[in-house]
Parts: sequence; C-alpha cells; structure tokens
Amino acid sequence: MTTIKDRKAALLKRLSELDSRLHAIESELDEPTTKDWDDAATEREGEEVLEHLGAAGQNEIKRIRAALKRIREGDYGICVECGDEISSERLDVLPDTPFCKACAASH
Repeated sequence: MTTIKDRKAALLKRLSELDSRLHAIESELDEPTTKDWDDAATEREGEEVLEHLGAAGQNEIKRIRAALKRIREGDYGICVECGDEISSERLDVLPDTPFCKACAASH
C-alpha cells in the first residue's frame, strides 16, 4: 500500500519535472522568430502547441500544489465535495485528485 509519504514524494517529483518542462517551453517561446513567411507560419503552429502544453502544465501544477496543501492540512485522500475517502486505487492513478470517483463523474 502506498503511504502518504510516498504520494507526497511522487507529487514533489512530478512538480519538479513540470517546472523544468515549463522553463524549457518558456525558453523555446522566447527564441527569435524567422522573417520567412512559410517558416513563420510553421513556427507559429509550434508555438501554439507549446502554449497549450504550458497551460496544461500550469493547471497540473495548481492541482499538485492543492494536493500538497491537503497533505499538510491532513485532508489528503478525502473528497473535497462529499467528504468520503478517495480510494487508494484512484489515488494511485490520479495522486492529485481532490474528488472521489462518484463526485468526479458528476463534474
């Protein structure tokens, strides 16, 4: 069985990975663009993908930080919606989830 200490370590590791990825995305987006129209269009498409990945990463960071806060406050593993326990199996797959399976389905 996975302990809260193990889950916290996994969340912190993922947070570090996301931070590194977001810095790389920012660096890539800061690169100067080409003046050639065809190349500029291709670059813009790539930038849109990077921006989407960056936004998704920022959302995941928010969820991880919220999960770490719940760990600190002793509420981790308890559904924020109904107060029921979140199954260990669900936390294994989604360690940052604030919802039990039933409440997640209603969202």
